[in-house]
Amino acid sequence: MTLPEKEKLIINFNRCDNWEEKYLYIIELGKKIPIISENLHIPENMIHGCHSQVWIKISPQPDNTILFEGDSDSVIVKGLIAIVFILFQNITFSEIMIIDVKYWFNKLSLMRHITPTRSKGIEEVVKSIRSNIKIYLNNLNDNKNNIEILY
Repeated sequence: MTLPEKEKLIINFNRCDNWEEKYLYIIELGKKIPIISENLHIPENMIHGCHSQVWIKISPQPDNTILFEGDSDSVIVKGLIAIVFILFQNITFSEIMIIDVKYWFNKLSLMRHITPTRSKGIEEVVKSIRSNIKIYLNNLNDNKNNIEILY
């Protein structure tokens, strides 16, 4: 299973007649999050600051996009994570750093319907992803500088 593109997410979300259907769609999205690694559920991948248990793993790809993996012990939270992944999929590192996740959550009217603790948890997920991208880019630059010094 794969996650839909942003535009398809909005179309599907707007097709839901009520919030019960939207919650069911969010749960369905969570079931589509890929779990490829056997070591996803390790302390290094756990997101702190979430009420639920959440694990996120990012794997930078050669085309400057990211392969996302994630899981949660809450089906709603897992679905919300899927929405974050949808927003971040197929865009570059620099685009991930600047995309306004709250704008998209407001566009889907999610901010009015999720609890403050879930909202805070999603903010922590986004912060963690961006922090890991910064670390990756810094390491990449350090390695590049070390290679240049050798020549």
